[in-house]
Amino acid sequence: MIDTATRPLDFAAARRAMLDSQLRTSGVNAPFVLERMGAVAREDFVPADAKGYCYMDRAIALPDGGTLAQPVSHGKMLAEARPEAGETVLVVDNSNGYLATLVAPLAARVDTVSVADALSGKKRGSYDLILVDGAIEECPTALTKRLADTGRLVTGLFGNGVARLATGRKVGKDIAFKTVEDVALPRLSAFDKPKGWSF
Repeated sequence: MIDTATRPLDFAAARRAMLDSQLRTSGVNAPFVLERMGAVAREDFVPADAKGYCYMDRAIALPDGGTLAQPVSHGKMLAEARPEAGETVLVVDNSNGYLATLVAPLAARVDTVSVADALSGKKRGSYDLILVDGAIEECPTALTKRLADTGRLVTGLFGNGVARLATGRKVGKDIAFKTVEDVALPRLSAFDKPKGWSF
């Protein structure tokens, strides 16, 4: 009898299975997405006790309160964003670093900020592409200011209990979003709209 408890996990095989049984079957077939997600070791971005299921079709809660989204969600986000070689990219990180690692070789420069830093507006700079690793209700002014006039912002938009993948572009001082499809990105409550009175 084989002792599966002590048998080492074959993460390379798990990555291949993720590509074939999750991404491809969900319509994520862009070669650059499959190459990056097949190359990055997802197990390096989760706690030790989650390594055994980190390639399953599920999100993983992280110790500091962040979340690693399910593989298909990151695949769809990357396919929608289509980073280009000469672009500067800002990733609003959900405490894991995975999305920034996927994007890094595809762009000229990739910077990462925490959710708190994205909201504070303390750090400056203009970016061709901003990726928010989660679902937001609204984009704060501090983050809008960091998007180049011809740039795009890719995130999940949360509303009515559903997150939808969306791409936003600047219209004056605001961002207008076009939604693409439902996506299982974790809700970032720090980006919720302020609650007001209703009658």
